[in-house]
Amino acid sequence: MKTLLRTLLFLALIVWLGAEIFFPVVAATTFGQLIPNTHAAGQIVGSLLRTLHSIGLVSGIVLLALLALAPAWHIYRAKSVLAPMLLLLAMIALTAYSQYGIIPTMERDRIATGGAVDQAPEDNPARIDFNRLHVRSEHVEEGILLLGIIVVALIARAETTASR
Repeated sequence: MKTLLRTLLFLALIVWLGAEIFFPVVAATTFGQLIPNTHAAGQIVGSLLRTLHSIGLVSGIVLLALLALAPAWHIYRAKSVLAPMLLLLAMIALTAYSQYGIIPTMERDRIATGGAVDQAPEDNPARIDFNRLHVRSEHVEEGILLLGIIVVALIARAETTASR
């Protein structure tokens, strides 16, 4: 049972962080291939971002459940899973903020620009807000990734202390 729990825990971490790491590569490739049609590239990347967030929310909930069970199954000490669980809550909150706060507002701004943000005048308030939210979205995803790397380190540390 311990091996199964650890396997599921690491799998959930790998899936979420792997997707977080791979997403910018996919986004850059998409925009690079569709240079003349940035609107289509944005639609594709937006759809992929929603998928990334779904993966993150499911993985985050699975991780929280597994870490909550770990002390009861004598896999990790309760004290060693507290910090990773708090960071996972922050990661889930940031993911939900991006999914349900930033993305819908960016979509509203995109529609307000006439559908293609890059074709709107640079001083268009909706375009300005869209660009501001785009930068915020990038920072949120970077924060999720950074917190995830810290979670990996904390779980590795919990593994080390559990084996003593």
